[in-house]
Amino acid sequence: MSVHKTFAIKGMTCASCVAANERAVSKIKGIARVSVNLATERMDVDLDPAEVDVSQIEAAVKKAGYEAELLEKPANAPLPTYESYGWKRFTISAIFAAIILYIAMGSMLGLPLPGFIDHRLHPLAFALAQLILLIPVLIAGKSFYIHGFKSLFNLSPNMDSLIAIGTSSAILYSLYSISRILNGDHTAATQLYFETAAIIITLIMLGKNLESQSKRRTSEAVRKLMKLRPTTATILDGEVERKIPIDAVKPNDVLLVRPGERLPVDGRIQSGISNVDESMLTGESMPVEKTDNAKVYSGTMNLNGSLVMVAEKVGEETALAKIIHLVEEAQSSKAPIARLADQVSAVFVPTVMAVALIAAFGWIIAGHSITFALTVFVSVLTIACPCALGLATPTAIMVGTGKAAELGVLIKSGEALETVHKVNTVLLDKTGTITKGKPELTDVIAAPGFSSDTVLGLAASAEIASGHPLADAIVASAREKGLVLSRPERVETVAGKGIIADSGSIAVGNAALAESLDISLSNQAPYLFNEAARLAGEGKTPMFVLQNAAPIGLIAVADQPRAESRAVVAALKKLGIDVAMVTGDSRTTADAIAARVGITEVYAEVLPSEKASIVKRIQASGRKIAMVGDGINDAPALAQADVGIAVATGTDIAMESADIVLMHNNLDDVATAIHLSRQVIKNIRQNLFWAFGYNVLGIPIAAGILYIFGGPLLSPMFAAAAMSLSSVSVVTNALRLKGYRKPQGFGEQTAL
Repeated sequence: MSVHKTFAIKGMTCASCVAANERAVSKIKGIARVSVNLATERMDVDLDPAEVDVSQIEAAVKKAGYEAELLEKPANAPLPTYESYGWKRFTISAIFAAIILYIAMGSMLGLPLPGFIDHRLHPLAFALAQLILLIPVLIAGKSFYIHGFKSLFNLSPNMDSLIAIGTSSAILYSLYSISRILNGDHTAATQLYFETAAIIITLIMLGKNLESQSKRRTSEAVRKLMKLRPTTATILDGEVERKIPIDAVKPNDVLLVRPGERLPVDGRIQSGISNVDESMLTGESMPVEKTDNAKVYSGTMNLNGSLVMVAEKVGEETALAKIIHLVEEAQSSKAPIARLADQVSAVFVPTVMAVALIAAFGWIIAGHSITFALTVFVSVLTIACPCALGLATPTAIMVGTGKAAELGVLIKSGEALETVHKVNTVLLDKTGTITKGKPELTDVIAAPGFSSDTVLGLAASAEIASGHPLADAIVASAREKGLVLSRPERVETVAGKGIIADSGSIAVGNAALAESLDISLSNQAPYLFNEAARLAGEGKTPMFVLQNAAPIGLIAVADQPRAESRAVVAALKKLGIDVAMVTGDSRTTADAIAARVGITEVYAEVLPSEKASIVKRIQASGRKIAMVGDGINDAPALAQADVGIAVATGTDIAMESADIVLMHNNLDDVATAIHLSRQVIKNIRQNLFWAFGYNVLGIPIAAGILYIFGGPLLSPMFAAAAMSLSSVSVVTNALRLKGYRKPQGFGEQTAL
């Protein structure tokens, strides 16, 4: 049986690093799956613990030239700092590189230089000054050489390898020029490339720091969630209060939560009363009153009263920890669209090295100087770094899933993100999804001579002891109106028909109950009888109210559509998506609800076990299905659908059974999830187009194709700037998703 492990990986710089790590670990016997993410700097591994242990994986990664560290609790582990190169080192490099550039190019630009380093008068001093000034730059950028040559020697060259080889070639050629100066050839002073190496290293460091800064912004969603986690809790041991670390809290511990503190774990209130802000979990801006036995969640804010709670779920089991885990899992996962980049990057760097060598030797054979060939060689190696290729997909997924989480939409994987954008049919469960999931009183119709309040008051008095959901709806409505209710002395429940109170003085139920009491509704109350038929046709449950064997009124109860349901259906249709409804309810009720929200394709009287078959049947026609349900009885259908979307009324089960979880319990988030996924996939395609297009255009230019037709030869320094710009551009494009807004019309509530 395989287990899942997550590792932090240090030393990665490009898509080739990803490929090298995946290749090294996948070769180990007992590894079922390995996935490395450049943007999150993490590796997810499914392994057989009987065949492989963590030390073998860490050793394989080390041999490939990187460092792996097992994360025991990924949701609690600190996020990558993305500061591998550092602004301090860049500043040092930039200062010395600028001085070298001034010395090397100053005389050509007519700038003044001290006489003792004038290349015409003192060529050796001119060369040695640049060499000495280069040393701090090389120290600042030493990681390029350490990782680059280590990866090269392990036969898994990466971006650092290209930089290391390119700049080392320029430095070695410059050292050769110094040897020529020592032998009396002063013209060699014009063939120094120390400034090229210094500027390349500096520009690459600048690009990597800008990229790291941008990458840090991609994980802000998880950082915000992590800030919600309390670090300590106050435990009550009798009358004694003790502060303990949050990790030390155990189930059944009794905890004190003061006003202004966040709830430390999930649990139930033992005593106290307060309002709790649960907006981070439910999206509801209004605080929720909590008193005895109320359920509370970690990370929510206690506002104005002290609460004593009993811990139930702690650590990784809390709802907040699971949300963080889901978001991190989604951000570290790969979408199928990323496989193209992985396949290319696996052979990209060796191919670039070959192209650089062929181009350099080609120009020498064509009669050009070694200096010319070296310029081509260094430019090709520098411009071709596949950083942008490796970042194109994961950065967009990180930002997209993070933004979705901010909007209350938990997308559990990159695969789900990519699949949902292909959805062309949304299948909505009725109860609890299209509707509110609990019955409400909708109509009170009084017979002549009676008021509606009288009818409702008598019905509620009879139903007060029932406990049936329909009875609860009647009683709740009566209390909202302030009606005085009197509890009956005796109550008889007639299965499938209704309720009789105090030996028939009051009865509430369907037509069958009236018939059992020898009451002919069509004769005694034709108006009420006809109204009942009308209400039933609207999908409502009509109940007659009888007093002393005489019909005095009619009440109706129904599970009402959510206020946003009609607008959501319209929004989905606007996105070009067909909408269908599936329910176990009667055809009459189903058709009535469907008509009110704008759905024409209805599957009614379907058993929970048959819902998956309905999904399979629709899929057989070639349609891509997103099934939306409450995540409990809809679990088989959610699993069968191309994408399962759960409205999080049952948080734990919903998270397990669906690909996407709507935490705010808002149906309009279905349209948001689909629309946002389309924007993310569009962004990924833009990134991949830029990354591939950049290399397809950049490498031939660096190899000198423009020079053949009378154009300029690309300088290695410009190649370095272009390479850095490419990576920063891809990450910046992905960050545009942070500004995503729901399209107009999403989330509107319509009177039904």
